[in-house]
Parts: sequence; C-alpha cells; structure tokens
Amino acid sequence: MKVMEDFFVRKRRELGVTLNEVQRKAVLQTEGPLLLLASPGSGKTTTIIMRIGYLIEEKGINPARIKAVTFSRASASDMKERFKRFFPSLPPIDFSTIHSLAFEVVRDHFRKTGTAYQIIEGDLDSEEQNALDSNHLPLHKKIILRNLFKSIIGENITDDQMDELTTYISFIKNKMIPQEKWSSVKVGVPEAERILREYEAFKKSGHSKLLLDYDDMLTIGNVVLERDRELLRKYQDRYDYVLTDESQDTSTVQHAIIEKLVQKHGNLCVVADDDQSIYSWRGAEPSYLLNFKEVYPDSLTLFMEQNYRSTKDIVSVANQFIKRNKNRYDKNMFTKNPAGKPIKIRSFADYIYQSKYLVQEIQKIENLSEVAVLYRNNSSSIALMNEFDRAGIPFYMKDADNRFFSHWVVEDILNFMRMTFTDKRADIFEKIHLKLNGYISKQQMAALKEIHNNESVFDNLLKYVELQDYQVKLVKANKETFQQMRGMPPLHAIRVIRDRLGYEKAIEKMCERLGFRKEYLLGILNTLEEIAVGLETMEEFASRLKHLASVLKTAKSRKGQNVVTFSTFHSAKGLEFERVYMIDLIDGIIPSSEDYKIGAAEGNAMEEATRLFYVGMTRAKKHLELIVYRKRDGEEVSESEFVAAVRNIMNPPEKQGEDERKSSDTLSKLGQGKSKRQVDRQKQRTAEIAFNPNAIRNRSELIVGRTVKHRVFGTGSIVRVNEEQIQIQFGSNGKTLSVMACLERGLLEPV
Repeated sequence: MKVMEDFFVRKRRELGVTLNEVQRKAVLQTEGPLLLLASPGSGKTTTIIMRIGYLIEEKGINPARIKAVTFSRASASDMKERFKRFFPSLPPIDFSTIHSLAFEVVRDHFRKTGTAYQIIEGDLDSEEQNALDSNHLPLHKKIILRNLFKSIIGENITDDQMDELTTYISFIKNKMIPQEKWSSVKVGVPEAERILREYEAFKKSGHSKLLLDYDDMLTIGNVVLERDRELLRKYQDRYDYVLTDESQDTSTVQHAIIEKLVQKHGNLCVVADDDQSIYSWRGAEPSYLLNFKEVYPDSLTLFMEQNYRSTKDIVSVANQFIKRNKNRYDKNMFTKNPAGKPIKIRSFADYIYQSKYLVQEIQKIENLSEVAVLYRNNSSSIALMNEFDRAGIPFYMKDADNRFFSHWVVEDILNFMRMTFTDKRADIFEKIHLKLNGYISKQQMAALKEIHNNESVFDNLLKYVELQDYQVKLVKANKETFQQMRGMPPLHAIRVIRDRLGYEKAIEKMCERLGFRKEYLLGILNTLEEIAVGLETMEEFASRLKHLASVLKTAKSRKGQNVVTFSTFHSAKGLEFERVYMIDLIDGIIPSSEDYKIGAAEGNAMEEATRLFYVGMTRAKKHLELIVYRKRDGEEVSESEFVAAVRNIMNPPEKQGEDERKSSDTLSKLGQGKSKRQVDRQKQRTAEIAFNPNAIRNRSELIVGRTVKHRVFGTGSIVRVNEEQIQIQFGSNGKTLSVMACLERGLLEPV
C-alpha cells in the first residue's frame, strides 16, 4: 500500500495533480474489465494518463504492452502530448484511433494473402478535383458515388445528398447490418440502397485492386480477426492492457474488434459517458455501455461524478436536466465549485435580434478565446459570421464549411439576379428555367438555345418556341418582373424571386420529388436575406457573398488565437469555455421535427437530442445563456421544450404557482387607484412571464383520460370536461378548474 501512496504523493509533488477517491480507484483497478463513467469536466483525461503511468512506473508494465484507443486523431494526439507532459522520462504509448488499429490488421491480412488493395478516401488532390466532371472514374469514394448517382438517377448529386448518402453507408457498416436489411434503414437519398449495392460491387470487381474506404477497414478488420486465428493471436499477444476513450461514440463493429482483442486477458478499461452519446446517426452504440455487465460479468463500474469545470448553478441544472432521459446510468453529477451566476434565458421578439445581441454583449469582453457560441446546425453560423464580421469581432469557426457559398440555392439566387442585368443569356436562363413559374420544359429550353440573335430569351420564347397557351402569359409576366427588378435592392429582389417568380414553390416541389429537407433550403434563403440587409445593389450583395466566403476560409486558421469560437453542439464536445451562448433554441431545431418522430430505437432520437443539449450546457464554466425568440421570418415559433425544462428546474412549478398567487395579490393592490389600461398592461406583463410554450391551447386537446401537468398541482388525469369547467384528479385530490383560464393562461401541458 505504501508504494501506491508514494505514486500519488510523488505525482502531486511533481505535477500538482491531486486525484479524488474515485479517480484513485480507477488508477489502481488495473486488472480485469473496468467501466469508468466520467461526467463532463470530471478529469477523465488526467485519470486515464495517471492510470497508464501507474501501470508502467509502479507495476513495471512494458509501455509497448499497453494500447490506448481514442475516438479521433485529434484526441489521440492530445493524449500523446498530455502523457509526454506528465511522464517525460517514459517511452511513448501506442495511442491511436480504432480505424488505425483496424487498418493495421487489414494490412497484415492482405500481405499474408497477397491481396492488392487501394484506399479510396481522404482529401481529393487537385487532379481528382479537376476530374469531378470528367467522363473517366478517378478512384475516390465520393467521385465513384457521384458517378453512380448520375447513372442511376440521371441528375447530379448535391453536396447535401452526398453527405446523407455517405452517412447512410457508414451507418450500415458500423451497425453491421446485413445486406438483406439495408432497405430497412431510413434515408432520403433516392435509390440509396441500389447505389450502395453497385458501389460495393464496383469496389470488388471494377478495378484491378480491391478498393477500400475507411468503413471497410473496420468491417474487414473484424471479419479477419474472426476468421484468421493466427492473426488474432498475434494481436492478442501484443497487448496486455487495452484502454478505450470516448467509448459512448463507438459503434457495434468497433466494440466487436475490441472484444476480440481482449479475450485472452480481459484487461479492458472503457472510459465513457452514456449521457454524452450524440453520434447514433453515425452508428454509435450507447446501449453497449448499459449492457457492459452482460458482456463482461466480472467487470467493475466506477462513477466519476465530480465536475471540476463548472459553477454549482450550471452543474445542478444540467444534472437535473439529463434525468429527463430514462435509458441511462443513474449518475449524479456534482461540484464543490462556488455557485456563480444562474443560467440566463434570453427571449427576443424576433430572430434578427439574436446575432445583434451577441455582438453587443461580446464586444464588451476582452478575452474572446474564453467565449463560445454554440448551435445545432451549421447553417446558423453564416448569419453569425455576417454580423460579427460587420462588427469587426474576430472568430474561429470549428466546423467551417465553405459549401454554403457554393450551394445550388445560392447559385440560383445569383443567377436570377444576373438575369436582371441581361435577359439575353440563354446559358444563365438554362440554369434556372425549371425553377421559376414559366414552366419551360427541357425540350423548349433546347429549342431556345438554338436561337443566336442576341435578343431577350423571353422574346425568343414568345416568337420562336412553341408554347402552351398558359405559358405565354407567364413568360410575359416573368419578362416584366425581371425588368422591374433592375436596380432593385438585393433584399427586395430575393423576396420577389421567392414569391412572384415562384422559386420557393419550385423548391417545395423539388423537396417532394428528391427528398431534400425543405426547412434547410428555406433556411439558406432566409440567411441570404439577412446578408442582403442594408445593401443597396445586387453587385454589393454578390461582393458580400464573395467576401464572406473568404472570411470563412480565414476563420479556419484562427484556432488558439484570441477569438470567439463558433461551433455546433456536436463539435464542441470535449471543449470548455468561461462563457457559452447556446442559440436558435426553438422547437423544430432542437428538438427537431425528426427528433419528435419515433425512431428506429423507439424514441431514442429525443433522448439523443436531450444529450446533445446537455453537452452544450456542460461546456460552460461560469456563464451560460440560452437564447430563444418568438418569431422567425414573419412566422411565430415556440421556444425549445428543453429551455422550458431548464426554466422549470431553476424555477419549479410550485414556486411558479406561489409567484402567480403573489402576482395576483399585487395586481389587486395595483388596481386600486390605477386606470383599467394600467392594470391591463400589468396583467399582460404577468401573462408574458407565465407563458408556457408547451401548454395546451386548444379545447380539443382536453380529452377525458388524458394525463396532464398543472403548474401548481402537478400531474393528474382529466376526469370530466364541459363547456366551462374541467375536473382533474391529482393523486387523491380532485380539482375543478375554469377551461378558459387553463387555455388562456397555459396552465396545463400534456405529459
């Protein structure tokens, strides 16, 4: 025991690192399977590094006999650097990704069998980029899929469809879904299953070498370890201790590889947090953690629940919030940090005030590197970038994606605008003719292109192309609209394009036909309108887009500088900041409309959305703001139910009921000696304070037998309803309430 004490005392003296009781147990529990469930900010990386150091310094384990598997190359690099700082005199440890380990197995197997292979993933080189639109087929995954899509569907695949298609393929492989069940996996890309079948066939027989993508490394690696006993023994004999980090993000096939690797000795340390599993769409299998005891009956589970990162206010609310989920280990995150300031909930009348408020607040802050603005969807970043660039506030965009500015919707709008400068360009008109309300067919467009008289495309359509009667009127109207748009401010022009020229209706039809996400495409149009605000000419608008594309590229290189960080919730995992602003927290974004649907795992989509929100909250050390708004693009929106949940945690329904009663008494007193108008205003303010976005507002939703929640009385069941009154049984107490009051004041919400 003295040796053990010496290790911790020595490290405290050398590094200034003091471990708590659970962390020390995790370091000392070196033999057999260990599941280490680490809450956010609980010092898991420090614990992992100390555990490896203990194995080497105190147990005399050869560093080469220890294998540490991480989720990403960045994480592996960070762990290597941290280990070197903690133990500078020790040899390096084998930190790598699971893909790297699997590829090593595959490479050994192919050498043994004499199989020629080629990797078809990675960044496209300039030659491959130039070949994207050529007729020959470069050996790159995305180009192969692009060509298969074109040959099967007859159209070019969009970037969004490519993302969804590659995610679909990865999901199937990581989940080890057999071919006969591929059709059961939901995907919006047309003919996705057929494309996948032809893609797999091409990789095996379409070239002299066997073609491999990154997911193949996992699936083939797993099969090799299953079938090649000699190779399996080689890898089992290489390592005596295996550790996996961020295991909540590990997929079925990845777990299978690790299981095979540790079969002989069983010395496996799995570090994870089931509450931070947010990659199920990529094949991650959080249920594996819940079933860990079934796979490893002799395992020990330790809970690292002490948070060293955040204030007591943030930790307490986040801990209660995540308990909404049922499929989880019953953990209780806590902290000994001071209370700090309560979480702030900011609600704006309109979406446009969100970015302006952030600029106003962040301009006051000197240390920008401790500030993060987090959002669910990457599309949120463009409006932010526009406002921050105008205000001169520097930023780093963790998920910088320049594709927004080359998106076909953006190109369409620019082409519409180009047509206002000259309507003689048939080549420009060809790019948009199917997306405006003239309904010009491909055959009519082909006839138009044969005319080379340098006249208006609309005049040529009317004079020389055979049109249907209904088309004549539309073509004339379109010609007139484009003429009226000349010199129009870009914001007004975009709205004319969307409405009078029929572009928004065309998008809706494309969404129905090709499975595009309508909300996403309309979001691009809305963002373009925001960028256009304050600009006087369409030339300025085009220049602004070009400038922002350049700014976005620059933002990628600002990591580590004194700049604000913009990031999605997903990419923020593992990071921490003094101040965190979570934005766009409205119903339909988080949770999304998809989250509300019962998913493949019977409701797990909503639990994952809850975990995603939790990840965002727990990035904050001292200051956390949740930002909502009530209107976007002229339409009413509701705040996220997650925000409502946070509000209820900070201000429980019982207290709200007490506040309402106090407010009512106050109103009575205020009413004495005040005008009716003043009292009405006070009532309105009180009603706004009490507004509940999840409340039942329609009489038709008050159904006998339905379970509802009342702000003051808690959960109960509706017993009787008539025109004026509703009777609800709350446990042993029955209450008769006014139907009108319940609906108008939002006193009831569904359970």
